Amino acid sequence: MDRQADGRDGQTLGRTQEYLKQIVFGGTDGIVTTFAIVAGFAGAQAEGVAQIGGLAVLVFGLANLFADAVSMGLGEFLSLRAQHDLYRSRHAASLRALVQNPDGQTAVMTDLLSARGLSQSEAQTTATILSRHPGAMAELILNYEMGLRDPEVESPVLNGLFTFSAFVTFGVVPLVPYLLFDATAQTTRWSVAATLVSLLLLGFLRWTATGERLLRTLGETVLVGTVCALVAFVVGALVGG
Repeated sequence: MDRQADGRDGQTLGRTQEYLKQIVFGGTDGIVTTFAIVAGFAGAQAEGVAQIGGLAVLVFGLANLFADAVSMGLGEFLSLRAQHDLYRSRHAASLRALVQNPDGQTAVMTDLLSARGLSQSEAQTTATILSRHPGAMAELILNYEMGLRDPEVESPVLNGLFTFSAFVTFGVVPLVPYLLFDATAQTTRWSVAATLVSLLLLGFLRWTATGERLLRTLGETVLVGTVCALVAFVVGALVGG
């Protein structure tokens, strides 16, 4: 029973690590996007917001939330598709170069391995062995020389969905108080508290996946959200002032 539970925990952690970038990026952007609406209205001290019970905050917040979530999800999808296309093109070109000029590409591989600490004889021997496996050699040349890694293990659809889901899940949090209560100064304070909690949860999720220092992950995540919220508040105060 414990082994099954450990297995499920390991799978969950593995999935979190696999899509950590999409979760953190999408979640942070979602929180900032919607809380910027709240902070902007609070900075402007818009009397109309209180009069209509926060409807303005909800309308602008939800509209921005879903429009930006779709944009982020599709952007992630198209970006990874472009990476796939670029890698396939460069990989095919590298394979052609290996066929047309094997000695030259072996020399390139030797130099790349030497630059990474292998002795000249070790680098030459390794490069010669790799030349018998063009696919692997092409991958290493692309990685070492151009910084390109095979993106085929990543799914554009899943990456896009995780970005969209994280954006909506975390981004809706600052708006929850306006869904539950009338728009008052207290509601804004509840929204600030909810936003802080969501940022802390996002930082904690990052910590569980990466194992970095807890205070660092929490501090960085909260700092980014706080800076963006302050900018929105100041702009709202200046415009509505």
